[in-house]
Amino acid sequence: MNAPKRVSATGPGAAKACTVNPLRMSQPLGAALAFLGIDRSMPVFHGSQGCTAFGLVLFVRHFRESIPLQTTAMNEVTTILGGGENIEKAILNIHKRAKPAFIGIASTGLTETKGDDVAGDLRRITAAHPELDMPIVYVSTPDYEGAFQDGWAKAVKGIVESLARPAATIRGQVNILPGCHVTPGDIVELREIVADFGLHPIVLPDLSGSLDGHVPKDFSPTSLGGTRVADIERAGASEATIAIGEHMRPAAHALTDKTGVPAKVFDTLTGLEAADDLFAWLSALSGRPVPEKYRRQRSQLVDAMLDAHFFFGAKRVAIGAEPDLLWALGAWLKEMGCTLAAAVTTTDSPVLAYLAAEGARIGDLEDLEAQAHGCDLLISHSHGRQAAERLGVPFLRMGLPIFDRLGAAHRVIVGYRGTRDLVFEVGNVFLAHGHESLQSGAPAGADEPLRASGFEGSRACADARHDHDSATEAYWP
Repeated sequence: MNAPKRVSATGPGAAKACTVNPLRMSQPLGAALAFLGIDRSMPVFHGSQGCTAFGLVLFVRHFRESIPLQTTAMNEVTTILGGGENIEKAILNIHKRAKPAFIGIASTGLTETKGDDVAGDLRRITAAHPELDMPIVYVSTPDYEGAFQDGWAKAVKGIVESLARPAATIRGQVNILPGCHVTPGDIVELREIVADFGLHPIVLPDLSGSLDGHVPKDFSPTSLGGTRVADIERAGASEATIAIGEHMRPAAHALTDKTGVPAKVFDTLTGLEAADDLFAWLSALSGRPVPEKYRRQRSQLVDAMLDAHFFFGAKRVAIGAEPDLLWALGAWLKEMGCTLAAAVTTTDSPVLAYLAAEGARIGDLEDLEAQAHGCDLLISHSHGRQAAERLGVPFLRMGLPIFDRLGAAHRVIVGYRGTRDLVFEVGNVFLAHGHESLQSGAPAGADEPLRASGFEGSRACADARHDHDSATEAYWP
């Protein structure tokens, strides 16, 4: 495979010296979101109040829920003299007022530049205050490097290394480590799929328990649900671990190294082939055949792909997203017969070397807009909407944040059912845009790629589906 050229749009030797229209979100935000997937959790930013306020607003606008997020409130003096005292005051205050079951601390660029010894401070604080009986996990997440999915990955790895314990294997118990691109709705779908094979999942982090948009019976100053600390501690008794996304590989390996639980990393669960791989693996692990309802869902997905392939073939798509979301969408679009004409992401990842794009680069939304001329669809989070308007192309909101549409947390794009719904969603975008172009008096030939060049590419897609169907029967019991 010939890997596309990858270049960084910013930094030393790059084409430009600064980010103009940011695509990237920082590591502390990713770590905080992972901590929010723990039951009765309180994430803390070790930095200034402004850093925490920004993260709080971003999460509230996306999830439309109250978000527990605290700060060590560093100022000019404490930044110079050291933040150990601020960390101690913050932890004691949180313990007294919120009584969390878990505290997760993420550093920021401010304290990382100073070089605070937070791990040493925490050892001193916990030794001096035995009443602090809840686990406290610290991760180093300077926001001047890496990106959102890096912070999430570090947080999950830190939780695993701190809390997981080796234990005798519990038959049927399975760990699921979802990536930051996996929505609460996706987690609900995955839990149901795994349970239908007679397996018992432990999801870490579990945003479907804390940020699934439910109305609580009582007010809680901490997260409203998620993975219990006791469940994390017994993750070492599982038969296997499923990690979703390449950035979850370090956490999965850390769990294997500490507890001996074998891990399987799925780079994506979106698309027919990816879903087939998941169901075949679950069938082999459980010793059970694939339930009939999922065979039906698979048939529905194949039918949806056949219905939609005329409208996907030869379409040129531009995507700006975190690497693993970019990979999931890009691989699926290729499966549907599209061309990934532009791919801009936020941080380096091994999956970028295999991305079927004309040029995969680390950059910002300005870079995405520059490469997206002539594309039929632009995909990014809500901040990409202005670029799509200027280009005059349809815009599909994916990732985080999505603050100008409802229901982002409940979107499902994994498995057969999630992929089927994604086929319909994107196919309807193509259909609607084609209809609007004709209504606005577009040239008669403007619709030709849909009927002409698109047919050959999508017919090949349909043929591939037939071949894959035949092969699938061989390993599905």
